[in-house]
Amino acid sequence: MLKWILPCLLTTTAFAKVVTEKVVYEKDGVKMEGLLAYDTKHKSAKPGIVIFPNWMGNGAYTEMRAKKLAGEGYVAFAADVYGQGNNPKDVKGAMELSNKYKADRKLLRARAQAALDTLAAHKKVDKTKVVAIGYCFGGTTALELARSGADIRGVVSFHGGLSTDMKATEMKPKVLALHGGDDPYVPNKEVEEFQAEMRAAKADWQFVSYGNTVHSFTEKEAGDDNSKGAAYNALSDKRSWEAFEEFLEETF
Repeated sequence: MLKWILPCLLTTTAFAKVVTEKVVYEKDGVKMEGLLAYDTKHKSAKPGIVIFPNWMGNGAYTEMRAKKLAGEGYVAFAADVYGQGNNPKDVKGAMELSNKYKADRKLLRARAQAALDTLAAHKKVDKTKVVAIGYCFGGTTALELARSGADIRGVVSFHGGLSTDMKATEMKPKVLALHGGDDPYVPNKEVEEFQAEMRAAKADWQFVSYGNTVHSFTEKEAGDDNSKGAAYNALSDKRSWEAFEEFLEETF
């Protein structure tokens, strides 16, 4: 059973419009800790956006994205997949932890659904207008939420893994996959299988591939060396965000 346990104000000032709240929630006896962001000037319920982080878990990056979306009039929730206090300390730990959930898609979907339910239950959110997005491992998570049949308007994957062992037979939400055209971690075969899955599920889907772009292209911390397989690309970052905002406008 999902429980809303503790919302507590973290950051605000007398002049700030965007505030953040730590939200501790629970699913199947496991506590998780997310971050909610919204603009205090809005009194009516607003569309909600769940943000699933990359394999390092919640941190400064997802908080930045949540605040940006809150400033645009959405209620954003940076979700927790791993559980409270379980963020990995390094890449090795991130690989081990994310692989656990990739190998158990039912568990991954349950954690994603818990985040969706938590956001949808918030009084500031119009629960009929919710989208989920994710980065890298978070993109995989968002797509699994879509495949599960969740009651959600749309999902967006930024440089996420596209494969699954639980393919969708139908797809309710709109789908937007934003992909690095030279991403070595998501090879062409995986892209082709994903697109075939979307067609078979009769999904409303879009797939955008950015040239000269590898994995993690929205994350400055990835550096700028494409030969490493993961690197920031300022132009693809800009283009993908614009595509995402167009998707939101159409979806809501």
